[in-house]
Amino acid sequence: MKASTLAAFTAPIALVILLALAVPQVQAQTVFRIVGPDGRVTFSDKPPAPTDKGTKLDASNLTSAAAGADLPFELRKIVNRYPVTLYSGNACDPCNNGRALLTGRGIPFTERTVTTAKDGEALQKLSGETTLPFLTIGGQRIKGFQPNDWREFLDAAGYPQTSILSASYRNPQPTPLAPASKPAPDNTPEPTYTAPPPMEPNNGPGNPAGIRF
Repeated sequence: MKASTLAAFTAPIALVILLALAVPQVQAQTVFRIVGPDGRVTFSDKPPAPTDKGTKLDASNLTSAAAGADLPFELRKIVNRYPVTLYSGNACDPCNNGRALLTGRGIPFTERTVTTAKDGEALQKLSGETTLPFLTIGGQRIKGFQPNDWREFLDAAGYPQTSILSASYRNPQPTPLAPASKPAPDNTPEPTYTAPPPMEPNNGPGNPAGIRF
């Protein structure tokens, strides 16, 4: 085969390869940070619903919210589609075990704490009860800690079975499930001082000097 013929034959192939490599980069450029009605933050390549608040992000620079460490591309796609949120409480051994499972497997997750009555009410609305830990993987909701169940759901979502996170990655700090309420403004008027009316001097036998109190 002549050199000119070979070049004409290989040029289209090279172009196809370059285009194929460029497609994922183009597709990954638009990512939305979405805050739902319950305050949960998720990332998606689809625009937010009218009831949600969304911010358009540059997916090529999308980083973990905690440490700024880039997620591997294949893991970032899974996180965008099936974000993981752990709902935990104080002095909760199952919560600690669940957190250890997620961390040991290298699962990026957001943690919301349930420590106040308002947190408990928010969890009741979200899950239908107050069982902890409570885990969400995308739209899946898992009550209580059953290691095998958690692993099966994570596997089904496509999360890797061993960590592929960088050593510098840190999950975001836990935040309360219910936002802290601002103290009500104190509208009590400032007390005003009114001088008492002058007293008539008491010049009786027990107060010869007429001292007023």
